Amino acid sequence: MLRLLLLLPLLCAAGALPAPLLRRRRSPSLPVGPYQTRYLRQQIDHFGFDENGTFQQRYLVADQHWKKDNGPILFYTGNEGDIEWFCSNTGFMWDVAEELNAMLVFAEHRYYGESLPFGNESFSDSKHLNYLTSEQALADFAVLVEYLKTTIAGAKHSPVIAIGGSYGGMLAAWFRMKYPHVVVGALAASAPIWQFGDLVPCGTFFGIVTNDFKKSGKGCSESIRNSWNAINHLSSTDAGLQWLSNTFHLCSPLKTPQDAAVLKNWLSETWVNLAMVNYPYKADFLQPLPAWPIQEVCKFLKDPSLSDKLLLQNVFQAVNLYYNYTGAASCLDVSQTATKSLGETGWYYQACTEMVMPLCTDGVHDMFEPQKWDFDALSEECYRMWGVRPRLSWILSMYGGKNISSHSNIIFSNGGLDPWSAGGVTQNITDSLVAVVIPDGAHHLDLRSRNPLDPKSVQRARAMEICLMKEWIEKARHSH
Repeated sequence: MLRLLLLLPLLCAAGALPAPLLRRRRSPSLPVGPYQTRYLRQQIDHFGFDENGTFQQRYLVADQHWKKDNGPILFYTGNEGDIEWFCSNTGFMWDVAEELNAMLVFAEHRYYGESLPFGNESFSDSKHLNYLTSEQALADFAVLVEYLKTTIAGAKHSPVIAIGGSYGGMLAAWFRMKYPHVVVGALAASAPIWQFGDLVPCGTFFGIVTNDFKKSGKGCSESIRNSWNAINHLSSTDAGLQWLSNTFHLCSPLKTPQDAAVLKNWLSETWVNLAMVNYPYKADFLQPLPAWPIQEVCKFLKDPSLSDKLLLQNVFQAVNLYYNYTGAASCLDVSQTATKSLGETGWYYQACTEMVMPLCTDGVHDMFEPQKWDFDALSEECYRMWGVRPRLSWILSMYGGKNISSHSNIIFSNGGLDPWSAGGVTQNITDSLVAVVIPDGAHHLDLRSRNPLDPKSVQRARAMEICLMKEWIEKARHSH
């Protein structure tokens, strides 16, 4: 959703699309155990019979800690990106594999990474993109699990637990809901399954971002709120545009007010990214950052009453910490907050079809420029881009919205600092649909590797998650 990934509506455009929940900068080499890369031939269309083509789905397997006599399988439900990146950034699974005697499987989501149904033609038009849906992805996962259990000796009765974060967390929860005979439970971390329709207010997301900055330094959120008018004033003249370009060390100078709107969107996305990765230790997830990065950023944003130019010079210092903490960047590129990847193209199509998550700002309860949720404008933009119209309520019809009490064995974990918790499940629904809230946690902190600087709240959350997973595994064993 990390990023994650889809991040926020482009505030400069009325019909703008949400960016991926997780915006990836690159694929860092993180300390994970050895794994094997494998492929399974999947149907392009699981639900019809006219399109009979197939493609190779990539998945990763680590079985060094697996107890071969029906030991459990922890199954990562891949989301909008390269599966190796998610494998490297889901240290929790590696940390618990030995304790649970578990095999780890990381399954790549169709249309991302190497799992392209039509190869280089996969993104060519809406006809080729037609099979990019959450339903098709879940069917891939179900087929893959059944394949593993029938082809790996000793795995026939292995209990499988789905694990995912952000959009992957949504998929993990939905996997358990739709295929309860395939997975015995799910850990859905930072999964905004209720960020659809009118289930939650569209402005809560940006309110949480604002609160993160407000709590991290006096005058911080107010400085950001005042920065928009400062940019508007300066961008009204050619000299002002040149000053903005120089002050922000932009790789490409701003030439029009429309360029300034892109600058503002880039800044908005930066503030959201910081809220998502506001981790308690130095980390290299979306960018290399210090511990509690928002506190560091807010050290530059103490006085919201400064003149336009002084205020924006401080804003540059703040965003430079995010994009250039290592000091390696010679200029800042407002067209990129992450790597150029097919992941973004795929996600924008999903946001134009079924992943329609209303987001809005009012400039009063948040620090952003006012932007109403405008479904009609979104629909027109999607039609212009892809020739398709989004279906506003399909996800609610497909997965039940808030009416999910008939399901079982799902942990919904959310961080209090994470804006995506706005659409997450933060209270228990039943005894087996359990909410775990991590007040000091940003975007799926619990799925990251253990760290000496982890707050107590995430340590307790992981302990509870492990305890519940052990219960599911034991119950599944007794059923056989």
